Amino acid sequence: MNRSKEIALIMAGLDEEYQRGVLDGIISYAKQNDVNISCFTAFCGVVSGRGFDVGEINIYNLINYKMFDGVILMINTIQDIETKQKLLESAKASLLPVAVFDCDDYPQFINVTIDNKGAMCDIVRHVIEVHGAKDISFISGPKSNPEAMQRYSAYCEVLAEFGLPIDEDKVFFGDFRPSDGRRAVRKMIAEQEKIPDAVICANDAMALAAIKELNKNGIRVPEDVIVTGFDNIYNASHHYPALTTVDRPLAEAGSAACEMVCNAIDCKAWEQTRKLGSKALFSESCGCGNDHSDINAIRTYRKHTYAIIDNNRRDVRLLNSLISEMSEAETPDDCMKRIADNAASLECERLCICLCDDWISSYSVKIENSLIHGYTPKMSAPLIWNKGEVSEVKCFRSSNMDPRPYTTGGNISYYLPLHFRERCLGYAIISNGDFPSHSSVCHSLIMCISESLENIRRLTNLNCVIEELDKLYVIDPLCNIYNRNGFIRAADTKFNECRMLGQKILISFVDMDGLKYINDNYGHSEGDIALKTLASIIKESCDESMVCARFGGDEFIILGVNAEEEDISKVEDAIMKRIEHKNKLMSKPYKVEGSIGSVVTRISDDMTLFKLIAKADEIMYEQKKRKRNSRYLRRY
Repeated sequence: MNRSKEIALIMAGLDEEYQRGVLDGIISYAKQNDVNISCFTAFCGVVSGRGFDVGEINIYNLINYKMFDGVILMINTIQDIETKQKLLESAKASLLPVAVFDCDDYPQFINVTIDNKGAMCDIVRHVIEVHGAKDISFISGPKSNPEAMQRYSAYCEVLAEFGLPIDEDKVFFGDFRPSDGRRAVRKMIAEQEKIPDAVICANDAMALAAIKELNKNGIRVPEDVIVTGFDNIYNASHHYPALTTVDRPLAEAGSAACEMVCNAIDCKAWEQTRKLGSKALFSESCGCGNDHSDINAIRTYRKHTYAIIDNNRRDVRLLNSLISEMSEAETPDDCMKRIADNAASLECERLCICLCDDWISSYSVKIENSLIHGYTPKMSAPLIWNKGEVSEVKCFRSSNMDPRPYTTGGNISYYLPLHFRERCLGYAIISNGDFPSHSSVCHSLIMCISESLENIRRLTNLNCVIEELDKLYVIDPLCNIYNRNGFIRAADTKFNECRMLGQKILISFVDMDGLKYINDNYGHSEGDIALKTLASIIKESCDESMVCARFGGDEFIILGVNAEEEDISKVEDAIMKRIEHKNKLMSKPYKVEGSIGSVVTRISDDMTLFKLIAKADEIMYEQKKRKRNSRYLRRY
């Protein structure tokens, strides 16, 4: 049995009708011929911040061309010039068969092209010859896009053909997005003395948005101004007024690209370029009639419109449900469970969540130092939902891309980036379902998952900060044992337990001897070493039930529960023996020494912890005085 062909499909703007139209053709051919398609897609230009787009286009860094037999590169959907250039260079370097659309700048690539120029010329001629338009504005796609430039070139040539001037102030360049249509009309109204006779748009999305903006300003289409589009998307023919546009065989183009790449993989004969036709459709937005009497067309429209509304309602319910549930997730496991509980609603065969191994990186890592370009060599897949069954892959290499690759053909997988601004968290894979390409909330759902992961990352790191702050509050940073705050917190509980159980309590107060002498003669760094040494001796001399702490500058304290009188000598002897042993090992010009006062007592009702500490302190002080007197007598 031959291995199924693996083709990488690289595109942006999966939620737009042009992309969906081409994709439908690719999917149709792939399923009929057992070809696996891995679609790497980003949603750019959604927010104004550049950081978001950086996080989106990072998905293209995941592509391991060595895992594929061919590439379909929808370079005309990617607007960022730097990203576009990197993808073109990577595709060339792969030495794989590569198909592009409407791009003859790279003769080594297979090119599926749809006639852009002829039909656009027909549109511009029509508004001039039939409707008498002379003042004509143009809303174009980006200058870096070959299709946009072909349509703009057609506009310029026809105006020149009729001797009409090309006014650069009446040409607006955008990114093929609805927002570009709105902005162009606002600028037109603000800067021009009068509305032009016609507005020619390079695609339907911008044309429909332009009509809406014109209507908001009391300008009628086509009575006051003609507006035309390009692509013949669903909303173009079902909008009122129906849009004059250009019909392009998008599905046929997608199918042709997939077929030609497969033929190249099999070393069969294939055309280097396949050109498909297009046709101008004249309708209401230019003033031409449109027959609405076809009852079958009306029924189809109603059925289709109901399906869209019903699907949107379903998808919005799913999104609202997931947002509500994900907002309560506090751990990665909880997050994955909530996603799994909703996965069936996506009506896909499989959903994978793949995360970088450092996605929950320490709070000390700034975003500029975190993963932005590319993915970690090792990834985890904490959630693999497959036809209702849930599993995980704890570790796989990002170069494999899919934690559990398909062994059969005809599978369509969408790779969608998970990120917070620039910070890469991982990616999601949705396989064998229309949700990514046909749902209006797919990107919102992926952003919801990303936001939840980021919230969990922040919560985890916040807890780490709180833990660290708590340590600073209760742990002495020099001696690495409890400070006074920590001792009071820990000792208070044990003190009350002893009182309730009628047990005796041990308090030992240790005061370091000669710290000032060490600091004055050998420096404060040696004084710190001496303090740390004594602290470690005290800690080693205590069993697990005891609490020890640095109570002040050179003062230490020990608390023991369920004590007896003989425990005093056990603790004090253990400390003194360790001091003697440590002094021999250190070979310092000074000795670490300490005085100890201890008390063991049953706790009466009027007794407090601080009264016991004061009692132990008195006993320690008496011992210290005896030491001083002894030294004085020896000295003289």
